Amino acid sequence: MASPTAPRPSPPDGATAVTLVSDSADGEPGVPLNGWWFVAPGAEPTPLRPAVVLLHGCGGIHDRQGQLARRYLDYVGLLHRQGMHALVLDSLTSRGEKELCTQTIGTRKVTQAQRRGDALAALRWLARQPGVDASRLGLLGWSNGGSTVLAATNETHRQVRGAEVHAAFAVAFYPGCTAELRRGYRTSTRVLLLLGASDDWTPAEPCERLARDAQGVAPQVVSYPGAFHGFDGTAPVRQRKDVPNGVRPGQGVTVGANAQAREQALLRLQAFLDGPR
Repeated sequence: MASPTAPRPSPPDGATAVTLVSDSADGEPGVPLNGWWFVAPGAEPTPLRPAVVLLHGCGGIHDRQGQLARRYLDYVGLLHRQGMHALVLDSLTSRGEKELCTQTIGTRKVTQAQRRGDALAALRWLARQPGVDASRLGLLGWSNGGSTVLAATNETHRQVRGAEVHAAFAVAFYPGCTAELRRGYRTSTRVLLLLGASDDWTPAEPCERLARDAQGVAPQVVSYPGAFHGFDGTAPVRQRKDVPNGVRPGQGVTVGANAQAREQALLRLQAFLDGPR
């Protein structure tokens, strides 16, 4: 396992390096996790502000140069414009992993149970920070991290029901929804799901069913026609033959940006964040 005290990349502008300990999962002890903490510009101890945990997809938080990927910096900027603090959490490095995308589901070295514990620990950490309103904490995740959003807000999990701190709002971009759909999804959190209608990695249909069948607060769902996995990015559409999962296992998946869907999703996200928290 990689050491949590190993040298980190140089900090992004405005970020502070932090370490927090994940909640235990499946009988395993908690793991120290690295993160980058971005305090909203101009924030003073009062008034208290909302804060959001950013949960990465299967590729982790780093780009090819080992720095915090542009996606997370862009969303930190969006959250700051909304007057929110942001914590970008790394669930992989301390567990000795760089990515999960090429690992078959069921054999992945980092599980959703572990990531659920990461998210709950991060919410508890946020609640204790100066200048943070503990009643207005959120989760924002992509793909595997979007699945974590669902797992960490599903009150059929005893760990979630018994958590000291809960998310008041949560957003998941193109999550895998099958596991929580099978379990049964119940939440008191405001949840927004932003999906690609043409996604062949984590398809929209199970997420739409999850929202229809949900107990408690029904998730809001927006599905964008013609959009693939990663539609909110900037990379061109391509095939990833190295991904063994998806709707056609072993045949690869389609990933890439859709400018129209991205623009619409960002507007929808901002409207959601402007709503009750």
